[in-house]
Amino acid sequence: MTSKPPVDYTAQASSPIVNGEVKLKIEKNSFIAAELLDIAEVPYVSITSIEFKDYVVTVRTDDGNYVFSRMGQWAQPFYDNLCDAYRKALLRGHFIAGYESTVALGEYRFTEDGRTVSGGKVPIHVYWDCVMVLPSNPANVRRIPLCFVTGMEKGEHELTLKVSNSSGGTDSYTFLKLGNYMAQLANWLEIQIRKTRDSTLEVLKEFDTTLSISQYSQLAKLLPKGVAAPMGQVRKIAPSFADAIESRISRTRGGDSYAAFKEMVGADNIWVGFRKENARETGTDVEGEEGAENEEGDNGDNEAVKEKMAFLFWMLVPSPCGRFATIEFAEANTATFVYRTNGNFARTAMELNRALAGIRFTRNAIRLTDEDLAKPSNVDYLMAAKRSAAMQFIRNNFEARLIHNDSWKKRLIEVWSQK
Repeated sequence: MTSKPPVDYTAQASSPIVNGEVKLKIEKNSFIAAELLDIAEVPYVSITSIEFKDYVVTVRTDDGNYVFSRMGQWAQPFYDNLCDAYRKALLRGHFIAGYESTVALGEYRFTEDGRTVSGGKVPIHVYWDCVMVLPSNPANVRRIPLCFVTGMEKGEHELTLKVSNSSGGTDSYTFLKLGNYMAQLANWLEIQIRKTRDSTLEVLKEFDTTLSISQYSQLAKLLPKGVAAPMGQVRKIAPSFADAIESRISRTRGGDSYAAFKEMVGADNIWVGFRKENARETGTDVEGEEGAENEEGDNGDNEAVKEKMAFLFWMLVPSPCGRFATIEFAEANTATFVYRTNGNFARTAMELNRALAGIRFTRNAIRLTDEDLAKPSNVDYLMAAKRSAAMQFIRNNFEARLIHNDSWKKRLIEVWSQK
């Protein structure tokens, strides 16, 4: 099917680049304002808000404001379509996969680490692994992974999700004045939360079929889909399950790394997570890693590699001094990534859990340099770097990336030994 060409709108512009009568065109990653001699392309990644009042559309950006007036009956359609294109760019920048199960409208109030933000009616999207809330202010956009939900409270016209946070407490995400959307939103959230729990239980049983219901339940809380936990805690709940995980890892390309980490810090201190799918899941609108070479030049096409990629295992390892956290993906010859902890490994580990869930384990998002991010082909990753808290945490605390070679262990010890 041939897509429709972008609609041209006519407006009177006041902006840093174009002024006077302009033609406006909304595209996938930007909108274009063209006057007779000058053209301004405004990337969505630079937009901080879009406002509509008295038939005037104001687009606020990092580089100044673009004000469009004298649009007549076309002002509302332009505003609506621009907001829609901008929201889609935000979704791509938050690594949203597939289609939403439902969309509701409601006001919001979020309390995170004791700080509260709130606002008027916004779209609330429920996906298979998260809830996406899309206020016009990008700073208040939230991607709420369902694997961290610890409870749900329902009022007459409001609903609150309780979500564990990195400091060991609980954040709350409340949606108010839902009206007729209340029942639909609550129903879909319950369905998706149950699916997350049930899929976790199914995966646990693929590793070890000998456990009791109580053991499976405890493991499901400790290791929800895509979350790593200390092997010492796993072993306390179910020693045979811990043995099964270690056996599986030993048969991946990360087996040697895991053995080295055990020697350096002890098995109980290694955090291990796993997912049934590898990082190249289908359904995301973000440009993925399918077919791309991994860190050591293997494109992953041979059957042995595909066999080992049925599960994605990953390890989170503390340095002996506690100042660094190390991430290792076990399913392919990827590099080792080292992050600063500011002296609190446990909190950093939980932040990394959330960050990796937030970027859907897409390693491109981790390894791109600032120069790479500026390339047009990486516009979705640039949006993520600016608007995704998960991506910002990963990039702000990055210390080193180590390729696997003969000096890998020596180099890792050197990084860990830094003051």
